[in-house]
Amino acid sequence: MVKMKMWCLTIRIKKNDLLEGKRLFNALLDFLMKNGILGATVINAVDGFGRRGRSTLHIEGISINHPLVIEVVDEQSKLEPLLIPLKAMVADNGLITVQEVYAL
Repeated sequence: MVKMKMWCLTIRIKKNDLLEGKRLFNALLDFLMKNGILGATVINAVDGFGRRGRSTLHIEGISINHPLVIEVVDEQSKLEPLLIPLKAMVADNGLITVQEVYAL
């Protein structure tokens, strides 16, 4: 079995965050695709809190503006140059973390 050392970016934002009138998570996915990244997954979270406070508002079982987690896995050489533009896109709306991972 061959394992490859890669990077995993985790981007934490809220569903209703916008970038130039577009949902931030869509703008991030478009940016990643345009830059040839292997793949990304958007995960809906149920609840959370951070610097901007609680991430959900529950109305009769419906969550509004819930947290989203975007996971991106690719080679360090492809992801590292994107960190500055990604941080500019996310700005103070979220958090980006980087981990070294092994893909099988």
